[in-house]
Amino acid sequence: MADQQRDEQAGAEQTVVMPMWKWPNIEPDVPTGPHPAHIDYLDTPDGPMQAPPHGVYSPPRGTALGAQQPGTAPPGVQPSGAPSPGAQPAGAPSPGAQPAGAPSPGAQPAGAQPAGAQPEGAPEPGAQPTTGGDAPTRDRRVRVLVRRGVLAGSIAFGVLALLYGADLALASGEVPRGTTVAGVQVGGLDRAAAEQRLRTELTPRLSRAVQVRAGDAQASVDPAAAGLELDWSGTLDRAGDQPFNPFTRLLSLFGSREVGTVTRTDSAKLTGAVEALRARTDHESTEGTVRFEGTDPVPVDPRPGQRLDVPGAVDALVAGWTGGRTVELPVTATPVLSTPDSVRAALEDIARPAVSGPVRITGEGAEATLTPEVIAGALTFEVSPDGTLAPRYDNDKITAALRPQLAKTEQPGKDATVAIEGGRPVVKPSVDGHGIDWGKSLATLPDVLRKPTDRSLAAVYDHQPAKFTTEQATGLRIREVIGEFTTRGFATDSGINIRTMAAEVNGALLKPRETFSLNGYTGPRGTAQGYIEAGIIEKGRPARAVGGGCSQFATTLFNASYFAGMTDVAHKEHSFYISRYPEGREATVFEGLIDLSFRNDAPTGALIETIWTPSSITVKIWGTKNYEVESITGERSNFTEPNTVTIPYGEKCSAGNGSQGFTVTNTRVVRDARTHVELKRTTRTVVYNPVPKIVCEPAPAPPG
Repeated sequence: MADQQRDEQAGAEQTVVMPMWKWPNIEPDVPTGPHPAHIDYLDTPDGPMQAPPHGVYSPPRGTALGAQQPGTAPPGVQPSGAPSPGAQPAGAPSPGAQPAGAPSPGAQPAGAQPAGAQPEGAPEPGAQPTTGGDAPTRDRRVRVLVRRGVLAGSIAFGVLALLYGADLALASGEVPRGTTVAGVQVGGLDRAAAEQRLRTELTPRLSRAVQVRAGDAQASVDPAAAGLELDWSGTLDRAGDQPFNPFTRLLSLFGSREVGTVTRTDSAKLTGAVEALRARTDHESTEGTVRFEGTDPVPVDPRPGQRLDVPGAVDALVAGWTGGRTVELPVTATPVLSTPDSVRAALEDIARPAVSGPVRITGEGAEATLTPEVIAGALTFEVSPDGTLAPRYDNDKITAALRPQLAKTEQPGKDATVAIEGGRPVVKPSVDGHGIDWGKSLATLPDVLRKPTDRSLAAVYDHQPAKFTTEQATGLRIREVIGEFTTRGFATDSGINIRTMAAEVNGALLKPRETFSLNGYTGPRGTAQGYIEAGIIEKGRPARAVGGGCSQFATTLFNASYFAGMTDVAHKEHSFYISRYPEGREATVFEGLIDLSFRNDAPTGALIETIWTPSSITVKIWGTKNYEVESITGERSNFTEPNTVTIPYGEKCSAGNGSQGFTVTNTRVVRDARTHVELKRTTRTVVYNPVPKIVCEPAPAPPG
């Protein structure tokens, strides 16, 4: 009864479907076909029933296939010859009345199996069967829920469609909602309003210098000078229009979207501006160390090197210059080995103990003190491959501070020399010394400097033989003059410079295969060395300079070496011929630029002697006569005429007639001094420029 009531309640909510016996063109005696794959159910007065496909009868749901009672028509189908549906046979009870003895409705005939029951002995199906009344009820409920859901969804869809259409119409032509450009909200505005807002809020920002950071360096860039300009229209084009996708439009109500900016650039200006930053951004790597301020050790942390990545920096500037924030520029870093920790370890473990007090050095009968100030000046650090700082001590500085304090305990050695005495060379014997071996004495200093107390060490003495012994000097066989030359005719001031240079060169000793350099031997030639201003030739005109006249000594020395058979290494003739010098066989010098040098290729040594007088300079080279030298000077040729140079009135002027320029050759023939066999012949061609004719402009005629 409960099932019947549920069926009746559910049926009240269903659409009535015509029962099968009211379907047209249905033959009641059509045999039952195979069970269809898909079955629809119809509501009939007798309960739910399957709708037969294409008029084929199907048993009610829940009835086993083939379980129809023999001799009976399918439920709801009139047998052949039966009265038409709805006609009441004569004597038949009124509709709905039960015949006498008939079973109550819904009761099963005796011995009959309930509808949907499995025959005896049949296997149970995989799913537990349900009663015939529950399944149709659930189906009806599902259909009701589906219909309600479809109806509600249709209504919601319609409402959303109306809202979407209204939103699309109202927002047509606007910048998409939620859009920001460089942090400025422009979403929902039309293009004109959006561009105006951007110009109002961004123009002040874009006119300011852009702050940039490249590694550990900071700088700024003028956007106008760098060729950066905002493309307003292109920026809004990038933002796009309102989207048609309803989901995108919905999401735009609850968020924002930064679209960035579009920039017009002048590539040359931009690259130039970035390149200019490298003066501030680029630097080499610097290892950590410890320096001293007086005797106080100060840590210096390492600093990695860096180099600005120009292409990357250009891209970063274009992308970030409108953002109003510091733009990070990429750099290529150069790593360092040391660390701040290794620097502080060196300071605490080495530097600070080293200058904590003086060190006492004990010599033979005397003592010396190494002060913290000297230690601080001599102590430096180098970075090891493992990143630690290793101490380095400048023993020369330390020795310079200690040697004078212990000088009286040493007997210095003396090298042998060769001197000219009484017009002949004499060997001055060498003397061995007894002194401090500073290398051995200071070997334990690093360990001593780490100690807080007992900071002392003993000086180590040893025998110190001469570096150039008497035997070596004698073996040079310097015994006679092998080359000599004299020049004259210099001015008094030039003579002072010639004498100064001659004194420096006098006694110079050349061992076999050794090269002599005039500039290298004398060093600087300034007023501090005793040289004065004297006459020179400059561009064919007389002039004055400190050291004037030294070229005459150079010419004299060159000729002495020429006839001694020395090998010419470097020399240069004057540009203009000077009559007191031999043609094609002379030399000039200029400090740092023009030198005179020659090499002693003989197996014996050579000694240079200089003899100065107020009117002449002579250079003699002593040694062993190994060579005979002959000089052959050719005829002058290829003459060139001088030009005239007029010196304006008022300027210093020395008139001169000038002289011709010409070309000349000089040939040197070197022979063996014992066999007179020619060993070599060398020819040199020299071109002299004409000396210009100098005319001094007269004073202008007085007016009137």
